[in-house]
Formats: sequence, structure tokens, C-alpha cells
Amino acid sequence: MTIGTVFWLLTILICGVFLIVSWRVRERSSLSFAHYAIGGGSFSILMIFFTQFASIMGAGNFIGHAGSGYVSGVSWLAFIAGEQGAKLIFALTLAGFAGAMHYNTLPELIDDLITRDKVTRILAGVLSTAIMVAWVGGQGKAFGEIFQVFTGANPIPVIFLFSAIFIVYTCMGGIYSVVYTDLIQGILCLIFGVLFYLFSFSKVDFSLGVLGERLVAAGRADLWSFASVDAAALLNRFLTGLTGIIVAQIYWQRCFACKDRKTARNGLLYSGIIALVMTMLTALVGLIIATLHQGLDANTAMPWFMLNCVPPALAAGIFVLILAAGMSSADSCLNSAAVLAVNDIVRPLLPRRDDRHLVRDARFMTVLIGVISSVCAIYASSIISMFSRAYAMAGAGLVPLLVIGLVWKREGGAAQRMGVQNSRVTPWAGRCGIVTGAVVSQLPLGENAMLLGLAASTAVIFLVSLATRNVPTSPSLRSPGYQESGPSEAEGAKQHTEKEA
Repeated sequence: MTIGTVFWLLTILICGVFLIVSWRVRERSSLSFAHYAIGGGSFSILMIFFTQFASIMGAGNFIGHAGSGYVSGVSWLAFIAGEQGAKLIFALTLAGFAGAMHYNTLPELIDDLITRDKVTRILAGVLSTAIMVAWVGGQGKAFGEIFQVFTGANPIPVIFLFSAIFIVYTCMGGIYSVVYTDLIQGILCLIFGVLFYLFSFSKVDFSLGVLGERLVAAGRADLWSFASVDAAALLNRFLTGLTGIIVAQIYWQRCFACKDRKTARNGLLYSGIIALVMTMLTALVGLIIATLHQGLDANTAMPWFMLNCVPPALAAGIFVLILAAGMSSADSCLNSAAVLAVNDIVRPLLPRRDDRHLVRDARFMTVLIGVISSVCAIYASSIISMFSRAYAMAGAGLVPLLVIGLVWKREGGAAQRMGVQNSRVTPWAGRCGIVTGAVVSQLPLGENAMLLGLAASTAVIFLVSLATRNVPTSPSLRSPGYQESGPSEAEGAKQHTEKEA
């Protein structure tokens, strides 16, 4: 039996298990849109830890970061420090705050607490969805590369095949499918991740000094130095990862789904620490591959290593690791993207839709976004390029609005709470700041594009807020979640869940 056949059999087995799990939780997800989106705000620390960890450790981390380490060297660690370190910053500063609330999405929080403007909410929803689409597409692209190397299969049908699998079991169970399958996937990632790193670093005697010496001997000393990368480039990579993660819906969504603020903070903190270490180790594996073979590209470095340097039994274990990690990230991001599209694009435009229609809309959006992500995966130059562009747009567009909106208060000593707007940022400032940051971050400004995008968005928000204090705009979506008295939709779902228990 060839290793390619083994990979296909493992794929069928694991996907079958996930479909069974999703089938069993499908009815709970249909109770209400809040159940479909955040499970009624009832998940425990165990479930949150594993869903956060499994979602973080996607195929993009194992394939993409190894490939970027192979191409860019140790300088790529700056991007990882921003991307993964952002989870720790988020956990220590924002997770507890988010865990005390029960919105469905980050744009809904921005709308309720800051701008109260449906146009701003739609713009924020579009940018937030872009990150999720990039992540789903990245997982599909990674699977296409893996199967092309090991089985000779055309990567395009493989991308569509896995996208179909993501779509089916995410549609059935919503956030419940994601969280319960992530429990399985997270355990697999921990077990096979340890085996993967032990084997990989045995190639350099578990020594970074040996790794550096072998890179020099292979004529790739440039990969072991930050000398060729200027400070602005490193800072840009760091901020791109940092800001993109801070506005990523999957982390906010998990916090809103927690039963309390302590669960939200600790779940993200502990999973983030482990993910930071593992992702940096993965980039260093890319450098180990560079000591063994030159001339590969970012997408094929890890598949080549598995095919030529790893014993078949361990290669199968690593494949399970990548499969579990990739599917976890894909289903999490697909669910988050669908929830964003319905909650922050459909609902502001069609505010009278009831729960039954919203759940149906979310399932339709899951299919649509899955297809769009597949197309993006086919045409993207690399896995990480998809992430970086989406991070830059959403980060530069939304982070200044979020931070300024929460800090620049009308009443300085008042705490933020659901249903109460306490921000000096005006709706027009929110609109202009989002568009300015997103556009400037994509201009051909070299390594300073992200920094300039953040600066431009910040300046626009302050100036436009001062200039439009008395300018009327369209009203925000007045959903039950904005009532100052009585439970919100999500809080009501949480209470219903507690009564069921």
C-alpha cells in the first residue's frame, strides 16, 4: 500500500468521524441564530481551550509558516511574533472584556458600543469576513499541495473536495460542530505535533547552533540573519500579524461563546502560548529543510520534507496532524465568515428576519463563502500571501476604530456595557476610518504600507469625528441585543441553555 493510499484512507476515516459528530449536534444549532453563532454563550474552559488551539494550528501554520521560514529565514519570526503574540495580547487585554458580553460578532460590538451606524457595521463586516475567507482558502490550498506531492492528484479538485467537506459539516452544526470536532482535532494536534518536532529537530541534533552552522555550509547564511531586513520591514510584519489577529472574528466569537470572562481569558491565553511556541518551531523546521535541499518554493518545502525525509509511519502521523489542524481552522473560519455575513451584512439590510430565516441564511452563506474561498485558494500565489493581505486590510481598517472607539469616551469613568454607547467617534468617522485604513494598506508603499494605513486611519477618525459631531447618519440596527433592559438575543439563548442543563 502506497503512502498516498494511506493518506486517502485516513482522510476518509477522519472526515467520517467529523460528519457523525456534526449530525449529532445539528438540532441544537437550529434553536436560534445565537445558538448557531455562539452556542448560546455556554462553553466551558476545556471546550474553549481546544477549539482555540485547534483553530490556531491550521494547515497554513504547518505548511505556510514552514515554507515562509524556508524562503525568508529567521526574519519571518517577526511576523509570527505579531500574529501569534497578538493572541496573548488579546487574551490579557480584550478577552475578558469580550467574555462578559454576548454579541455574535466584533462588528456588532463596534456598532453597539461605538458608532451606531449600519453602514459602518456593513463595512466592518466585509473586512472581518475577508480574513476568514483567506484562512479557509489557505487550508484548501495547503491540502491541494499535500495531495499533489503525495498522490499526484491535481490540486484543484482536491481544494474543491475539502471545501465541500468543510461546508457540509459546518452547515449542519454551526458553532457546535466546530467546537466538538475541534476537541478531537486539538488532541490530535498536540500528540502528533510533539512527534513532528522531535523528529525534525533531531536532524540538527536539537541545537540551534548546529542549525546555523549547516545553513552556512549550505550557502544559505542569509537565512540565519536579520541583517538583510530593515527595521521597517520587521515592524511591518509584526504589525500586520498583530492587527489582523486582534480583529479576527474567530477569537471574538469564542469569547462571546464563553460562559464567563475568566473562561474567555484563560482559554485564549493558554492556547495562545502553546500555539506561539509551536508556530515558531514550525518556521525553524523550514530552515532545517533549507539545510537539506535548496531550490524549493514556499508551498512545496514541507511536502518535500515529508516525502523524502520522514519515515512512512511518522509521515502518516504528521499528515493526520496537518489534516486535523487544517480542517479545524477551515471549519472555524467558515462558520465565523458565515455568521459575519449574516449578522453584519444581511441583518442591517433586512432587520426583520427571524431566527429561522437567519439560521437558513447562515447555512447558505456557509456554502457561498466556501466556494469563494476555494476560488481564492486556486489563484493565490501562496498560503501566507492570502493571510497577509487580508490581515493588512482588516487590521488597518478596524483596529484604530476599535481602540479609539473604546478609549475615547464621552464619559471617561464609565465602564463599557452592552446597550450603552459611550464613544466620541462619530458614524462618519467610522466609515471614513475603515475605508482609509483598508485602502492605504494596499497601496504600493513598500514595507511602510501597514504603518501608513494605521496612521492614516487614526488621523481620519479623530479629524472626521471632530468635524461631524452634529451630522446625522442612517440609524443602526436596533436588534434585541441593543436594548438597555432585558436580555439580549444571545443572553436569552444562554439562559435557555442553562435551563436545559
